[in-house]
Amino acid sequence: MLFNIIRGADVTEIITYVFAMAFVVFCTLPIHEYAHALVAYKLGDNTAKNMGRLTINPMAHIDWIGAVMILLVGFGYAKPVPVNSRNFKNPKFGMAVTALAGPISNIIMAFLFLLLGQAVAHFASVTVLWSAVYSFLYFAALINVSLAVFNLIPVPPLDGSRVLSALLPDKYYYKLMQYERYIVIAIFVLLLTGALSKPLSWLSGILFNALNYVAALPFGGLLK
Repeated sequence: MLFNIIRGADVTEIITYVFAMAFVVFCTLPIHEYAHALVAYKLGDNTAKNMGRLTINPMAHIDWIGAVMILLVGFGYAKPVPVNSRNFKNPKFGMAVTALAGPISNIIMAFLFLLLGQAVAHFASVTVLWSAVYSFLYFAALINVSLAVFNLIPVPPLDGSRVLSALLPDKYYYKLMQYERYIVIAIFVLLLTGALSKPLSWLSGILFNALNYVAALPFGGLLK
């Protein structure tokens, strides 16, 4: 994503994007992981809490390789929150809900950023400062949407694989997990070559536009 921004933006937009990325890494990624830990805790699993992951402290959650990926390709990850599904009354349901909590938190944050961005676009004077604020909110929302879509891919170790575990028979899911290491490598390669980035960007664009449309409704709709 950074390379696309550099090709089509001025210096101010590039700097704004980098600040938005840093904000997402240090402020919204921790909320994503905190959402996992909180839901697991509420459903009866203390594993994340006991390991110091029931917190929004970014140092407890950041994976630096995943953070760099967010900067370069717009998709990335943090350290997975440890969950012991045996502590849930309904292990499959508990694991699926816990997994969905992270991407849903990203979608909620993206909507809030877009709501603020629409307010800025409709009411603020057109100045360099407010344009930078709008760009920051736009990029922060876009990155959050991209993270939600990326994490919902139903392959390990992403959140989507935990949702898939609620649908697949255990023997098939455990068989899939045996190939987790190779799947991770394949995802890296597909992202860096753009083979996976393009369809993910397309899906992210659909979700982003839908959220932006809803966010604009209180202000009379999208600006022409």
